[in-house]
Amino acid sequence: MTKLTTVALFTLALAGTTALFAQAPAGGPPPPRARVSPHDTITANVGGRGDSRKITITYGRPYSAKGGQGEVRKIWGTLVPWDKADRLGADEATLLITPVPIVVGEKTIPAGAYTLYIVPSEHGASKLAFSSNIAKWGIPVDETHDVARFDLTRSALASPVNQLTLTLEREGTTDNYALHIWWETTKFSLPFAVKRS
Repeated sequence: MTKLTTVALFTLALAGTTALFAQAPAGGPPPPRARVSPHDTITANVGGRGDSRKITITYGRPYSAKGGQGEVRKIWGTLVPWDKADRLGADEATLLITPVPIVVGEKTIPAGAYTLYIVPSEHGASKLAFSSNIAKWGIPVDETHDVARFDLTRSALASPVNQLTLTLEREGTTDNYALHIWWETTKFSLPFAVKRS
């Protein structure tokens, strides 16, 4: 995927997200509610030397305690119910843009833009879904445009994380990475590799 294509994909996704906040026409449905959580964009450089290509994830970062203060809400199994598709974040759907194919196990996700959402499970395998339905509000979750779903590994955290945090980290060799989801006392992880052109 060329740098120009990556910029075009990002611009298209951003335009769609911006359209979410446009005033609805008279007689049409009401506009979506305003953002209630801080937002962040994380990146991982997946280009070679002198190559600035990056995977980016843009997402809303809700707190366990509303506004970061006050009574702490139970997250997994309550705010985010078990065994149901839920947005991974707050407000607009979480957006992943990758300029290179992503390989998880035997499955390859082509370069492009995707919505990410989670299906957490208390006793079974929690899943991370890649959806082709981008530039939308995070709920209701659209499960009809899934490109793939992957099992997440789950581990307990010694100290609670008050605000949903996603990280992209290089794991070992150059082309191996992991997406980590940190919240409450749980970390979910998805290892993946990238294919460079």
